[in-house]
Amino acid sequence: MLDSKKYESKKVAIYGMGLTGQSAAKALLKTGAQVFCWDDNIKKRNEIIKKNFKISKFWKKKIIIDIIVVSPGIDISKCKIKKYLNYNKTKIITDLDLFFERNKNALVISITGTNGKSTTCKILEKILKTANYNVKLLGNIGKPILSLKGENKKNIYILEVSSYQLQYSKIFRSKHAAILNISPDHLERHKNLANYIKIKSKIFLAQKNNDYSYINYENYHTKYIKNILSKKKIKSKLISIKKESLSFFLKKINNKYFQNKGNIENLAFAYEIAKKLKIKEKIIIKALNNFKSLPHRQEVILSNKNLLCINDSKATSFDASLQSLSNYEKIYWIVGGLPKFKDHFKLNSIKNKIIKAYIIGKSTTFFKKQIGNAIPYTVSKNINNAINNINKDIILSDNSKCTILLSPAAASFDQFDNFETRGDYFKNLIIKKFKKKLNA
Repeated sequence: MLDSKKYESKKVAIYGMGLTGQSAAKALLKTGAQVFCWDDNIKKRNEIIKKNFKISKFWKKKIIIDIIVVSPGIDISKCKIKKYLNYNKTKIITDLDLFFERNKNALVISITGTNGKSTTCKILEKILKTANYNVKLLGNIGKPILSLKGENKKNIYILEVSSYQLQYSKIFRSKHAAILNISPDHLERHKNLANYIKIKSKIFLAQKNNDYSYINYENYHTKYIKNILSKKKIKSKLISIKKESLSFFLKKINNKYFQNKGNIENLAFAYEIAKKLKIKEKIIIKALNNFKSLPHRQEVILSNKNLLCINDSKATSFDASLQSLSNYEKIYWIVGGLPKFKDHFKLNSIKNKIIKAYIIGKSTTFFKKQIGNAIPYTVSKNINNAINNINKDIILSDNSKCTILLSPAAASFDQFDNFETRGDYFKNLIIKKFKKKLNA
């Protein structure tokens, strides 16, 4: 529980009342704090009124707010009360800070980076549960980090942490912190790559001498973090991760999931953290052999000797799609949606793997320009048309395997509510269209 002495009678404003904001409000109300809630979305306001949260335009009141909790999705430079928030920037904290205050004595593992966060968290969770630890998976991948009741010193908390959460955090710290990789992402919020890297680096800079930080300097952009850390004089024990060093260990694992490059990198981080927690290798191997991949991340839908169908709907940037495109051959690639701000396609290294691209979504001009003359493409507009077009184009042979790959390199919101809905839609269509061919 949060310290009642610190928050009792304090005036706390919460801006953004999604799941994160609601969990923060509940935690703070228990301390005796005066909590003033607001969300710019009228539907959300009506929803939380029914849950007995106090709605207030706190920025227009004459009262002095002591603390402001900003939900991760809020960009204070663009929101409706940006002048107020920027003037009171020193008062802003996040759910990460509140979580840290409530769990100072617990063992916390935080995972950030551009790609692979969820998978790495799930691998770690599997290993720790196999080792009979009390594990709670929170953050972007699971429940809001303040949703659990009270503090439990026996728990190990694994947090998937986004740049949005880190941006305004003040005191959050974790015993083990990992930055998996960096590629241009969320630049519409962070303005440029330098800011994005600086925000990710906060997860290390908050640590102390007896903490551990993990990074892969082989990733091009994480090299810049090294410069930041040297200037700021990082206190934690910095561990460099190299997936090549895992080659001896991979021979002991009987799980095809850990054969592609992206998953090996995720495993390299999880393995190193597990070893620091003194988990025996035979337990790690047992966990990994029983590990099942997360849906929508290079998820195999159908497969036989001449056709492989992959759902990689979670790939919302080109760098994320590049991992899939590198892993397969003779690819019929479904790509498109809402492109990430300033994203750029580099197809030279993998263009020979792609038979043809099928562009979906409303931003066709962007994807046509990015693909250019590198590979053949068809503008299909939607997934249904793309699958029909592939069905006409594809040539199956017993001598080699073709791949139908949904890896959009873009967000889903122009045609779907989220990447999960997009992936499920693709899976259902593939099964209807190609199941007979696979069974033939």
